[in-house]
Amino acid sequence: MRRPRMLAGVVATALAASVVLAVTAPTVVAAPVAPVAFTSNSLATWQTDGIVWAMAQAGGKVFAGGSFTAIRPPGTAAGGAGEQPAVNFAEFDAATGDPTGCGLSFTVSSGTATVRALAVSPDGRTLYAGGYFDHVNGAYVNSLVAIDIATCALKPGFAPQVNATVRTITPTATGVYFGGDFTSVDGQTRTRLAQVTTDGTLTGWAPTADKPVRASVLSPDGSMLVVGGDFDRLDGADSHALGIVDAATGATAKTYPLGFIEQNSVVKALTSDATGFYTGNEGTGGGVFDGRIAIDWSTLGQRWRDTCLGATQAVISYQGVLYAGSHTHDCSSMGEQPDGRRQHLIAEPTTTGMELPWAPDTNDGIGEQIGPRALTIATEDDQPYLWVSGEFTTVNGTAQQGLTRFGTGPDKAPPTAPAMGSTSSVGAGTVQLRWLASTDTDDGTLSYSVYRDGSTTPVWTGTAASYWWSRPQVSFTDSGLAPGSYHTYRITASDGTNVASSPVYTVKSGTATSGYAARVVSDGANLYWRYDEPSGGFIGDSAGEHNGTFNGGGTYRDGTGALTGDPSYPLGLNGSTGFVATAAAQPTPSQYSVETWFKTTTRSGGLLVGFGNSPTAASSSYDKHVYMTNSGQLVFGVYSGGTQTVTSPAAYNDGAWHHVVATQGADGMALYVDGLRVGRNAAVTTSQQYTGYWHVGGDSLGSWPNQPSSAFFQGDVDETAVYPSVLSAAQVAAHYDLGSGASVAPGPSDPYGKAVYGDAPDSYWRLDESSGYTAADASGNDNTGVYGLDVARGTASAVAGTTDTAATLDGNFFSIVSSATATAAPAVYSTELWFRTTGTQGGKLIGFGDSQNGMSGTFDRHVYMTNDGHLVFGVRNAEADTVTSPAAYNDGAWHYLVATQGADGMKLYVDGAAVASNGVSANRSYTGYWRVGGDNLSGWPQAPTGDFFRGGVDEAAVYSTELTAAQVAAHYAAGAR
Repeated sequence: MRRPRMLAGVVATALAASVVLAVTAPTVVAAPVAPVAFTSNSLATWQTDGIVWAMAQAGGKVFAGGSFTAIRPPGTAAGGAGEQPAVNFAEFDAATGDPTGCGLSFTVSSGTATVRALAVSPDGRTLYAGGYFDHVNGAYVNSLVAIDIATCALKPGFAPQVNATVRTITPTATGVYFGGDFTSVDGQTRTRLAQVTTDGTLTGWAPTADKPVRASVLSPDGSMLVVGGDFDRLDGADSHALGIVDAATGATAKTYPLGFIEQNSVVKALTSDATGFYTGNEGTGGGVFDGRIAIDWSTLGQRWRDTCLGATQAVISYQGVLYAGSHTHDCSSMGEQPDGRRQHLIAEPTTTGMELPWAPDTNDGIGEQIGPRALTIATEDDQPYLWVSGEFTTVNGTAQQGLTRFGTGPDKAPPTAPAMGSTSSVGAGTVQLRWLASTDTDDGTLSYSVYRDGSTTPVWTGTAASYWWSRPQVSFTDSGLAPGSYHTYRITASDGTNVASSPVYTVKSGTATSGYAARVVSDGANLYWRYDEPSGGFIGDSAGEHNGTFNGGGTYRDGTGALTGDPSYPLGLNGSTGFVATAAAQPTPSQYSVETWFKTTTRSGGLLVGFGNSPTAASSSYDKHVYMTNSGQLVFGVYSGGTQTVTSPAAYNDGAWHHVVATQGADGMALYVDGLRVGRNAAVTTSQQYTGYWHVGGDSLGSWPNQPSSAFFQGDVDETAVYPSVLSAAQVAAHYDLGSGASVAPGPSDPYGKAVYGDAPDSYWRLDESSGYTAADASGNDNTGVYGLDVARGTASAVAGTTDTAATLDGNFFSIVSSATATAAPAVYSTELWFRTTGTQGGKLIGFGDSQNGMSGTFDRHVYMTNDGHLVFGVRNAEADTVTSPAAYNDGAWHYLVATQGADGMKLYVDGAAVASNGVSANRSYTGYWRVGGDNLSGWPQAPTGDFFRGGVDEAAVYSTELTAAQVAAHYAAGAR
């Protein structure tokens, strides 16, 4: 007896299914699914022993031409039973795939004969064949012949003499247009384009192309012939790879100059319908165009362009769908399949050019190893068949050479069986099942059913869309179960005809609820990886549909997880190859937060979390990332006209669990570690724009500041989340508190303190310590200050509503408060301070300088008092840029000052009102310290007698944002006595 597989239940995760799926009976899906007309399962078809370059059809017959010597039954190896000679040409029954008995042998006296073009006359009676040959069934010809379809014989008298290969043929009722490599027909100059009458007589129609013509198609009214190929000039005009000539005169009707199609791309195929024509392109080298273009007949302008990479060799339009033969391998520019697997047959609507869920496939095959070379649609007894020919030797993984075909049914291609990715509980008595959507080669939307405990009645049904290259997570939450009880589950996927079933899984329901996980989900995470999977490469998303793929470079369930009191597991990464990336690409977010827990002792750094344009760890565009330097510091970086970073002052490679959050939005960049903000850059609100993938553990880091030795992180990661919003400082602190069991110090409770704290200062020194040398940071960001030896403490606070105290400064070197650690001078900032004095020696109240104590050599962003009590706010550019208050404030009363600088210039506020401003937004970049009470003022306008302030100071705050006039007024109102 087969035992069911066991997957242990773990802790709480998302509160709803990751893909919103209707709880209804499974949809019965017809196959094939409109607008695709054909199923993906191939039909039995005779094969060739070589390449089939061209096909045409008429009256239930399919004609195949190329480079081969024999045909054989399906399922038979070359040289096997039933093989028949067929020299470069064969005819088949469209409905059965069997040969009809029409045998024509195309040969050449010197070289290698090949048939490269086949086309049928509008009346369906004549097949025209072109290529490189000089005999058919022993009769002398020269690269272009007409064949009577009814008798399978050459038409007598049709004998144009073409001096090189014919690659395309477009018949009309009165003649035949053809193109190729030739330069003469019947001894007359015809440069790669010509026309003969139906009896083979050369006409005067003679446009020219400077390089081979490979494809042609006639407009619906017969007035224009579209031509494609390798050429750069058409009738002497700049028209690269594509152009239109007048069907009557040969004059150029429309050119497509170089640039419309890239220089290293050519047109290999053309097809048309009543609304437009479509190109199939092949490029060579880097930056190529390999895709397809739709062009409207009405305007001769582009309708859409498919920029997938992987040379297109054949296209055909049928009932609103463009079918293409190629070796498509990278459609990331279209938001579709990433670079990797080659897909040789695709379908897309003629209206949009976006890929449809139809994916039969061939291999590359022989020759140039490109796969399909030609497509045609033949009808017999009102049933259409899509025929495919080329270089391939397998179809849908089964041996089949040169030819294959697809019909309208029955659908014999089942979905892949659902495979459980992960299970967990969302609380007591619940189970969440998560699995990758199944794939089906001709159905984009599948129906799913979940069965519990052996029942034949599903407990849940729903649908989900998927492609082979985009398999979203599907999830179902089962509730109302006994806490800690065991249950079995089976999942089925159906395309309406075929059903595939998963194994049976045994899962334990939850016994408790994780407050941390619930908070992550309620705060809006749209990606949440908990890493509780036991194996398999699938990383389930407990909040959205952004499941990840782990490449195996590390250890599942690597010990105890980051969360206190939560029995979850971390993912161990090996530091050399291990990483996780989202399975599907997504656009760059305009605002976001990234969050993860980590533990490491590495000395080689590495990426913790970031965004890159490749699902591998080798992105060419990469930012929105947090990485660790060799020293253990954390760097949050984005690319916005250059690398923009925020770096933690401390190192975190100490072997303990740490919590990191990085945010970017309208308020700029912020970096938090263990619940506290450790860095900020309010000026950088944008990042590089590209479609990409979230990575954890590894991706490119080339050219970033303090680049670590390794791009891969060695250590444990846990509880990674991404949000489409900016988490607030309070939310970050709450997450850390819930996860660590510790507590980030709460913000102030008095009215003034709450007002300042609520506007997110970088540092906030309340100066209420009674002793010691550390000025505590009430901002929650741990940006403490250092008291000088001569700072007196204990006087009554400047602000109302608190019992806190203020500091008194003595006007000397040792009577200041300065930052404990150096930071980069902000480009946008606000400084805020309460002060009082009766002095007449002036002095600096607050400012930035490159020395923590003593006299700075570089200094500005300061507010100082003149001898007569006026306030001066200044920055240094080419010269000192200052604004000065009209009034004096050395009257012995407490006053409130704010100085701001941003894009709209400098502003000075006193006691809640603006008193001076200018338009100077520029300032110098250097590293230094914020200082309260004094610093160098040498060379500044109205420099006071003393550089150091004598008087009371209180409530010093610095922001990396520009406080608004309303915020300033609100702060003053909250603090004024």
